[in-house]
Parts: sequence; structure tokens; C-alpha cells
Amino acid sequence: MAEGPSSGEPIDVLLAGTRDLLRPEEIVRDATRDIIKDEIRRHIEKSLKEDPDLARDLRESVRQLLEARALEYAALLQVGTCTARLGLSTLPESVRKKLREDIAQLLTRELGGIVEQSL
Repeated sequence: MAEGPSSGEPIDVLLAGTRDLLRPEEIVRDATRDIIKDEIRRHIEKSLKEDPDLARDLRESVRQLLEARALEYAALLQVGTCTARLGLSTLPESVRKKLREDIAQLLTRELGGIVEQSL
């Protein structure tokens, strides 16, 4: 008796996976999307070459956006630091001391690992 594709046999699982990879409608859709993106990219690049002021303004705007994101992350880190300090200040001194030691050991270990990986 022949078993269906859902029999669970390794060959059936492999064939089902292969069929999923080779779905022609998805391949055509992805290829079409890539072609459209390339055309849009070429049009944008042409527009920027024709208007150097616009290209410069776009570069500056992107730089400002990245700078703003970096400042946002720095502020979030600062808020996190203040929150941690506030939490530590509410603990009894003995617990606070032990927690500080544990954090210092963790940071030392992690920083040491980063340094070793970079060498």
C-alpha cells in the first residue's frame, strides 16, 4: 500500500521541504520585487546625480538621524543606569555591597572576553 506525502518517512519529509523551496510563484514574486527595487534605486540615484544639493541635504539628514538615534540610545542607557542606581539605593547595605561585587566581576569577565576576542 502506497503511503501519502505525510507518512513521515525521511524521503517524504525531504521532498516536501524541496517542494516548499521551489514554489515558482514565490520565486517569480521575489524576482519581480528585486527588479522593481533596482529600478527605483536607479531612478533615485539619477535624481540625486542631477541635483547635488538634494544629495548633500539627504546625506546631512541621514547623518542627523543617526546622531539623534545615538543620542536616544545614550539617553536610554542613562535612564537605565539611574534606575539601577535607584534600585540599589533602596537595598540594605550588605545586599548592595554583594550586588556591586557581583556586577563588577561580571563586567570584568565580559570585558576580558571582548578583549581576548579582539586580539
